[in-house]
Amino acid sequence: MLQQTTVVTVVPYYERFVAKFPDIKSLAAADVDEVLRLWEGLGYYSRARNLHKAALTIQQRHAGVFPRDADSLQALPGIGRYTAGAIASFAFEQPAPIVEANTERLYARLTGLTDDVRSMASQRLLWDFAANIVPRKRPGDFNQALMDIGSQICRPQEPVCSQCPLSSDCEAFKLGRQHELPVRKPRTPVTAVEEVCIAIRRGNKFLLRRRTENERWAGMWDFLRFEIDEAECKLLALTNSGKRKKQKPSSARSLFATRNEPLTDTLQQRIRDLAGAKVGAVVARTEFRYSVTRYRVRLTSFLCDGTIAARSKVDGTQWFAARELASLPLSKTGRLVANWLASAGGPGSAD
Repeated sequence: MLQQTTVVTVVPYYERFVAKFPDIKSLAAADVDEVLRLWEGLGYYSRARNLHKAALTIQQRHAGVFPRDADSLQALPGIGRYTAGAIASFAFEQPAPIVEANTERLYARLTGLTDDVRSMASQRLLWDFAANIVPRKRPGDFNQALMDIGSQICRPQEPVCSQCPLSSDCEAFKLGRQHELPVRKPRTPVTAVEEVCIAIRRGNKFLLRRRTENERWAGMWDFLRFEIDEAECKLLALTNSGKRKKQKPSSARSLFATRNEPLTDTLQQRIRDLAGAKVGAVVARTEFRYSVTRYRVRLTSFLCDGTIAARSKVDGTQWFAARELASLPLSKTGRLVANWLASAGGPGSAD
């Protein structure tokens, strides 16, 4: 959970998770949807799926006993070199090295590394350095101490070198280059993306699809969602000129409702391709904005009534009653759409 997520965010998720799954056996026996639902909101959902797969692997291949050495740990789904080293040294006092954000910066400055710190050659050097310095006695405390020095003293900006117990051995400090190192390539520029979400309603049910392994939020349920190009975006804006308003992502109100608003032919075709369904006119439309890695996304969501399932049902799609949405594992933005549909007096509210 702490990969890519802050401690303050993780704590309530962790407490709920271990209360539900107190041991490997209970986690392995759980349905993956149940695991994903408890993970909902943390993002990077492959972590949850891999955690569930790792529990199954431990039950099946290790007789339910958690591996203790870094090599065996790294063979488990979702556990990379850093996580394996952290578990081995912290939990089992094995002399395993770790390189993460704080120690990466610390090691780069200690060694005076002037190449891109994220290159394969640099990573190899840093891991070799970490492996050479980790002691056999109290390796967990040693690794934790280096992480603390990296986070509290050897900071990204304004490192407190006067308080650092390692400054006499630091090449960057000796050369006066601690503010220049480590070297990283410039960040990839932010990319704007337009997405469309189609909430298809038939009576008191909504059509959802399970996202596939090669998609973001793989394994989660979602309303029909896809990117649109600039031409389609312009066409939508022209079709609904004067009706678009800004809305905060946390809002659950309908932005506006326009009865008998037709979807474009392109959107109709995308719906047929994605879910094998036909839709009627738009009942309501709203807008959310969110960010994922380097993408800034505007998600325009439509509620469509009068839907007819096509003859050939597409695998991975399923109709769910409105009351069932609360128990499904959805992405954060999928949950925003679900809350919008279920809002009091809104077009998606249902018994």
